[in-house]
Amino acid sequence: MNQPSAAPDQQPLSYGRAVAAIKKLVDALSRPGPHRVLRGDLAFAGQPGVVYTPEDGLGLPGIAFGHDWVTSAAGYAGTLEHLASWGIVAAAPDTERGIAPSVLNLAFDLGTTLDIITGVRLGPGRISVHPGKLAVAGHGFGASAAVFTAAGLGSRLRGVAALYPATTRPAAEEPATSLKLPGLVIGAPDDAANVRFNALELARAWPGAVLRTVSKSEATGLPENRRFSKFAGLGGSDRGTQRAVRPLLTGFLLYVLTGDKEYREFADPEVRLPHTDVVDPDHAPVPPEEKLVALLRR
Repeated sequence: MNQPSAAPDQQPLSYGRAVAAIKKLVDALSRPGPHRVLRGDLAFAGQPGVVYTPEDGLGLPGIAFGHDWVTSAAGYAGTLEHLASWGIVAAAPDTERGIAPSVLNLAFDLGTTLDIITGVRLGPGRISVHPGKLAVAGHGFGASAAVFTAAGLGSRLRGVAALYPATTRPAAEEPATSLKLPGLVIGAPDDAANVRFNALELARAWPGAVLRTVSKSEATGLPENRRFSKFAGLGGSDRGTQRAVRPLLTGFLLYVLTGDKEYREFADPEVRLPHTDVVDPDHAPVPPEEKLVALLRR
């Protein structure tokens, strides 16, 4: 039997869902979820950092989130709180914040953070994280650290999200080649020519990763309180970037961590979500020397 044709303004997507339907879902995930949110301190377990949780719930999904270079975990409070409002325990270590941090040390701390949130009851004792519903995520420097964490923890995780990943030493592309986990890589429109960020290179090395470019977004704009960095010429906070990224991250995590098929398009490389472009990871990335030339011309 032939499928009925879609309306002119509703191009068919994978799984037969129309553009209007997925837009409605993205709009819903752009707003806070149904859960009241509690904030806690990881220091109670000997790890500097923060944790945001739904008000209650047992066997919840959980993530550890890595911060960008010279940025505190508190800079992502809005994003972490947003995830918690949708039922995901979100914790972020506040380590490796110096000028010359170690990506491997932050990767280790992300793993420690997962151990903490799965090993103890959180909040007033009515909150727990299921050890089989874990993921890691991060922004910039922290995105690359998340890839190293995933390579080390392997089957303990269900997914990884790298938001505007930054180049590091050692390079995250190396461990990405061995990952067999669902992955989300988000980049900015100018990422291919930016000497600091490497979303295209990372996605190209990572089998099965979904690469999305968020329209009109800024790779450095995800933290909420980056005044000093903006003054120093390193980019500042951008609310448009934060509003665009949060539903993409939330939908991806809800699918890979809970298996809820309502959110399956967020992990589908064939689906173009609102305000994004699906980029072919096989497209040849800009060589580092050309990125440097583009930077000097600005």
